[in-house]
Amino acid sequence: MKTNHSKIVYKDEGQGETLILIHGFCGSSEYWNKVIPKLSKSYRVIAIDLPGHGESKGHDSVQEIDQYALVIKDFLEELKIEKVTMFGHSLGGYITLAFAESYSKYLNGFSLIHSTGLPDSSEAKEGRTASAEKIDKDGIDSFIDGLVPKLFAPDNVETYKQSVEDVKKVGYGTTPQGAKNALNAMKVRKDRTEVLANTKLPVLLIAGESDQLIPADKTFTASGENIKQVVVKGAGHMSMYEAPEELGNTILTYLKQA
Repeated sequence: MKTNHSKIVYKDEGQGETLILIHGFCGSSEYWNKVIPKLSKSYRVIAIDLPGHGESKGHDSVQEIDQYALVIKDFLEELKIEKVTMFGHSLGGYITLAFAESYSKYLNGFSLIHSTGLPDSSEAKEGRTASAEKIDKDGIDSFIDGLVPKLFAPDNVETYKQSVEDVKKVGYGTTPQGAKNALNAMKVRKDRTEVLANTKLPVLLIAGESDQLIPADKTFTASGENIKQVVVKGAGHMSMYEAPEELGNTILTYLKQA
């Protein structure tokens, strides 16, 4: 479908209340392939390709987290979907929080999966700039080859060798401009820990025990009766590959209790 003059490609499976799955940086809707079959038995599950990722090309003007959130809001309006529960992985979590801040009327609840409400540190911002320069210098494939192994728990890189290769293939499909736009969006994103702390919606926070990018203490910045915190044992930043059964069960338990 076309949203804001650009094509947004998505998977749409199952029936019932709608879940929308938002992948992370240099990912695509393919990230959720091991989880969708379990969820779609009871829910309508929509997984999108973010602008510049997967099969969603164009949208070169999207360079801020708020703009990604607007794209998703317009996408839901195009499909005439009034309420969703949103699950955001990493970059997708930053977008989910921005969506919760600006468009909470569309949400039954939301989840951050290996994500955080905190902004980038000065060091992380420098890393984003260096990553964009690497993409310009060496190309997207070389950048992805260096990135993907860090997404998995150290002990899982060899154990889940095929998954590592699968994630690389997904990453190769990201346009260089799409990747650089996302890097800029993450670099300049604001602190949204207050959004997480103040929401009355049911929230699910999921952290990987061995996440090298976003450790649990950065995910669990808020607590309350409406906030469920879960650590996925043995997982890094990619529980949808490293522990899909546990991730799926965690999501279903949250949905039943929300």
